[in-house]
Amino acid sequence: MSLAPHAPDPDAPVLAVEDLSVAFGRVRVVDGVSFRVEAGKTLAIVGESGCGKSMTALALSRLLPKGARSGAKRIALLGEDLTRVPERRMQELRGSAIGMIFQEPMTALNPVLTVGSQIVETLVKHEGLGRRAARERAADLLARVGIPDAHDRLSDYPHQLSGGMRQRVMIAIAIACGPRLLVADEPTTALDVTIQAQILELLRGLQEELGMAIILITHDLGVVSSFADHVSVMYAGRIVEDAEADALFRLPAHPYTRALIGSIPSSDEDRPRLKAIEGTVPTPADWPSGCRFRTRCGHAADVCAEAIPPFVPTPSGVAACVRLDSVLGERAA
Repeated sequence: MSLAPHAPDPDAPVLAVEDLSVAFGRVRVVDGVSFRVEAGKTLAIVGESGCGKSMTALALSRLLPKGARSGAKRIALLGEDLTRVPERRMQELRGSAIGMIFQEPMTALNPVLTVGSQIVETLVKHEGLGRRAARERAADLLARVGIPDAHDRLSDYPHQLSGGMRQRVMIAIAIACGPRLLVADEPTTALDVTIQAQILELLRGLQEELGMAIILITHDLGVVSSFADHVSVMYAGRIVEDAEADALFRLPAHPYTRALIGSIPSSDEDRPRLKAIEGTVPTPADWPSGCRFRTRCGHAADVCAEAIPPFVPTPSGVAACVRLDSVLGERAA
């Protein structure tokens, strides 16, 4: 199945998003977000709960909840602008060119259908396979994602599987048609540390095998540091810092990024006590003027309330902060 009506530019990113917004009525929960992700690379979008990460992920596939609407200057998937395609074309792309792993597999999977039938449905719809061939492929997919006795598991219902196994089923469905882009929304939430590591290693192996681009939505910076190539830090509906992952953890620039990294537990005995970020993420209906992090920022000044700060270069990438000289000067000191 062709992923686009024309041959994509081989030098183009798998996905390029420009000025994406999501709103409920007049209240924007995502506000002017832009990013891109290359083939075989992982972009992590990180931030606290309520920052707009999941809404961003859902907007890419037009799977927003009722009452939400999105807009963007451009959302280019393999060179095809998704803002201009009809819903029928989006239905073709979902599951074929774009795979989705949702936060909670117990609610994302249909509880009254066997896991086999849910994978078969995807293969019949997008690959045009007959039921028998699709069932064989479904068993191969379950084996591929590390589920033992794959043929027997096809007849199981979601509630008969552990949380880790259900997440593996979600991954099998997401990769069934060899998508070029995989959007993983908190794929390791509610899993114990051992299973988290297995799921991430599975995704890494599948990425190398299939050449997929991955967008990883998470609040877990430990996962980001071990898995992502590039990071977009999101706060109150906007991206506040963007950098290569290694550089970001070495040289975080935005006060919010630094606060997030400072809250990561460490085994280093010489490290100072962890600092919590005071306050909470403001609600979309009550975002502060100017820099939205200023009400929680130790570097805030009057100028921070005047306008949304533009991106400026940093040692590791770009950040939206008008007080970077103060922030970086403090670190140097």
